[in-house]
Amino acid sequence: MTTPKPTGYNFYRDVLKSPKYVVAPMVDQSELAWRVLSRRYGAQLIYTPMINAKMFADTTAIANRRKYFDIASGEEGNPSMDRPLLVQFCANDPEKLLASALVVQDHCDGIDINLGCPQDIAKKGKYGAFLQDDWDLIYKLINILHVNLKVPVTAKFRVFPSVEKTVEYAKMLERAGAQILTCHGRIREQRGVNSGLADWSQIRAVKAALSVPVFANGNVLYPSDIARCLAETACDGVMSAEGQLYNPALFQSPDSDAPLVDQHLFHVDLALEYLDICKSLKTHTPLSAIKGHLFKIMRPGLTRETDLREKLGKAQVARDGDWAKGGLQPYVDVCLELKARMQAAKDSHTGEMVHIDTATGLPVLPCWLAQPYFRPPAPMPVPKIKAPKVEKRAGDELEEKDDVKRAKLAPIALAA
Repeated sequence: MTTPKPTGYNFYRDVLKSPKYVVAPMVDQSELAWRVLSRRYGAQLIYTPMINAKMFADTTAIANRRKYFDIASGEEGNPSMDRPLLVQFCANDPEKLLASALVVQDHCDGIDINLGCPQDIAKKGKYGAFLQDDWDLIYKLINILHVNLKVPVTAKFRVFPSVEKTVEYAKMLERAGAQILTCHGRIREQRGVNSGLADWSQIRAVKAALSVPVFANGNVLYPSDIARCLAETACDGVMSAEGQLYNPALFQSPDSDAPLVDQHLFHVDLALEYLDICKSLKTHTPLSAIKGHLFKIMRPGLTRETDLREKLGKAQVARDGDWAKGGLQPYVDVCLELKARMQAAKDSHTGEMVHIDTATGLPVLPCWLAQPYFRPPAPMPVPKIKAPKVEKRAGDELEEKDDVKRAKLAPIALAA
C-alpha cells in the first residue's frame, strides 16, 4: 500500500520538522557548502539555487546536470547532512518541469517553483515573476507536480501592488496544489538599488487567507528582525536571502537579549570555516560561488582594507581546482591576513561599538563583525525645470542676429 503524500501542515510538521528559520534559494549562492555552513548556525530549512528546468531536462546534456545538482557524489540531499531540503526550479513548460523534478524527487523533501525572480534574464526567458500575468500556466506548473510527484510542491512568489490581487493569486497557487507558499513582500519592479522595503502587511493578508503554511520573505537583516517579522505577519517561518548571505550566522540566536555586537561573529572566522567545508566535500563548489561568498561575508573588513579586497579579486585560483589539495590556498592566505588586521583593529578600538548610518538609519557594527549590507535607496530623479517662455518684442530678432555676428567676429578682432 502506497503511503499518502504529506500535505500542508502535516508536511511542514512531520517532514520538515516545523522550520522557522529558512535560507532562500539563491542562484550560485545556496550551494551545498553554504547549506552545510548555514545549518551549523541555526538554519532549519534550505532551498537549492534555482535550476532551469528546461536545461536540466535536456537529455542531450545529462552530464551538465551535475553542476546544478550533483546526485553522483552522494552528498546533495543526503539525509545525514543536507536535509530538510527543497529543490527549486524555474520553468514555463509543465512537461519539462515534471521531467526535471522526477530526477531529483528521491533526493529532497519537496520541489519548489520560482515565481519571484525579477531579473532581466527571467523576463527574457519568461519565468519567475514574469509569469505573474499567466495564471493558467502557473496553475498547470504547480498542478502537474502535485499530481505526479511523490513529494510535495511549494512555490515562492512576489506580491502585486494591490493586496486584493495578491491574495487572490496566493489562493490560486494553493488551489493548484502548493503545500507551502513563501510570500516575498516586494513587487516585481523592486530590485537592485530600487529594492526598497518589503510590505509585511501584504504577507500578513496572504497568511490570513490561506490554509497552508506561509513563509515571510523580506526586511530580515538582524536577529531581532526575525521575531518581529513572525509577530507582524503571523507566518510559520521567516526566509532570508541577502541578510543571511552577509551574515551566515543570522539564525544562530534569534531570541537573544545580548547586546547587538555580541550577536554577531568575527566574519573572517566564518569565511575560513566556509572554505574548510568546501575543501571537505566531494561535491565540487563552483569558484564563482566561493568568491561571491567571501566578498559578502568579509565586506566590512574588505571595505576598509582595500588592498586586500583587490588581492582577493586578483587571486589566481583554478576554476576546476582540487579544493581538498590546496586549490583554495590563495583565498585562505587573504583571509588570514585580513584576520590579523581585524584583530588589530579590535584590540585598538576605543569609543562606541555601534553607530547609526545616516543614509539608511540602520546600526553599523565594528568592521570585524559579520553584518548586513543594505543598499542605499536610489536618488530621486531631479525634475527638469523649463525656462519661462519670454515673448519677443519687435526688433529682438535683429538684435539676436547682431549678437551672433559680433560673437563670430570677436576672435578675428582679438587676433588682429
